[in-house]
Amino acid sequence: MGEPRAIHTHAIDELRYIRDTMARAGHFSAIPGWGGVVMGVTALAASAVSGPPARSGRWLAVWLAELAIAVVIALVAIARKARRSNSPLMATPTTRFARVMLPPLAAGAILTAVFAANGLTDRLPGCWLLLYGTSAATGGTLSVRLVPIMGVLFMALSVAAFLAPPSWGNVFMAAGFGGLHIVFGGIIARNHGG
Repeated sequence: MGEPRAIHTHAIDELRYIRDTMARAGHFSAIPGWGGVVMGVTALAASAVSGPPARSGRWLAVWLAELAIAVVIALVAIARKARRSNSPLMATPTTRFARVMLPPLAAGAILTAVFAANGLTDRLPGCWLLLYGTSAATGGTLSVRLVPIMGVLFMALSVAAFLAPPSWGNVFMAAGFGGLHIVFGGIIARNHGG
């Protein structure tokens, strides 16, 4: 038999275990890197199909369809990543992440209706990039460090989209929802488990 462990050694080990468990429980780690890449690819396709946002009902319809596709991709990718890591999908970090991300996205839905009703469809790229970026920047504080950085870059693209001629809106949509998703999705997939 070995010598008994000193009580303070056992206590330190227990505290370390508790601290590590709490740190893991506080972050949402099911950000789907490969899902982000696929969303980026579908956004590039939407950009190619939709054409410029010149108050076009077709442009809006294509991007709203892309939104629906991206939501499905994200949900499936999050669920798969959570299942692979044996993390419960509806754990506290996941619900906290969703609660922080949803208000800016809801604001985007409301402003989409307002912009479309007032003939400002060609200004929606700046609005969408700004609110999605805000959502990623705030929700990302509960996730891996790259997510808020991506959010800030989306917000910077929104400023450029608002300053540029409205006919360039699709270029900014492709750069943000296509390019940034592909780049950051690839980095997340490589460094944070898919």
